[in-house]
Amino acid sequence: MFDDVNDLYQQVILDHCKKPRNFHELPQCSCSAQGHNPLCGDQLKLFLTLDGDVIREASFVGQGCCISKASASLLTENIKGKTKAEALATFELVRELVTTGKATGEVGKLAVFAGVYKYPARVKCAILSWHALTAALKGEGVPVSTESEKN
Repeated sequence: MFDDVNDLYQQVILDHCKKPRNFHELPQCSCSAQGHNPLCGDQLKLFLTLDGDVIREASFVGQGCCISKASASLLTENIKGKTKAEALATFELVRELVTTGKATGEVGKLAVFAGVYKYPARVKCAILSWHALTAALKGEGVPVSTESEKN
């Protein structure tokens, strides 16, 4: 059973890597942030369109490893319709998930990243887009780097 779940998770990650969802710029976005993971070479820019406190649209552009792309793709699907506070709370759950393999709350499809903690070099790949999300929502105009913050 465990191998079947791992296989399914790998298939979901590969699907989002090969066919990333919401992979385009949002020219009329409300906010955006850039992220860079110098250890792996991942670079992305995340775009958000807000309606008051609610995230209506989310997209990204960039290049990176499969885990980084899949994480950004799943992020954009996951946060649409959430409030800023809900999106920031999801970031905390994802950080917990990718660093420990477990989350104290419901993560839905993001559970595909539960095995990332076994590969410490990949944790930063999986969390990069989420750091960009927090920077965009907080209006931090400085690009984020996985080397300037703790996971």
